[in-house]
Amino acid sequence: MLILGIDPGSRHTGFGLIEKQGQRLSAVEHGRFSCTASTPLPTRLHRLSRDLGELIERTGPDAVALETPFHGINSRSLIVLAQARGALLAVIAARELEILEYSPAEVKSAVSGNGRADKDQVATMVKLILSLRGRTSADATDALAVAICCAQRYRFEQLTRDS
Repeated sequence: MLILGIDPGSRHTGFGLIEKQGQRLSAVEHGRFSCTASTPLPTRLHRLSRDLGELIERTGPDAVALETPFHGINSRSLIVLAQARGALLAVIAARELEILEYSPAEVKSAVSGNGRADKDQVATMVKLILSLRGRTSADATDALAVAICCAQRYRFEQLTRDS
């Protein structure tokens, strides 16, 4: 099963594609889509949609998992983030892919065992779980963590949804 994890953002959106074979997880591809702060928001949203659409068409994931926004950001940032999430969700839904969403605490708990883990702890665990070497952007690491969370919870969620 191929799971695409996404860490949404209006300037930097991380993505991480993992493959789940039984209990084994491996990284297939990861990175981020970026725009400059001076790029107008409509253009950023268009590029984000285009880039995600191209990634999905090229890689063919079975499911897509996104991190939900957290409440600690300011209103303006939250509005812009919501617009970016809307653009992403529209691209995914147009391809009729399953969409799963997880809170930051759920992702941290699934990856590190601690829902309050810091970014460094999560990044370290992601690298250990997926046997990654070298540098990985924080956005890509966060997206891989979302994909790992989905991989760990997917079967249980399918069973509870079907019953």
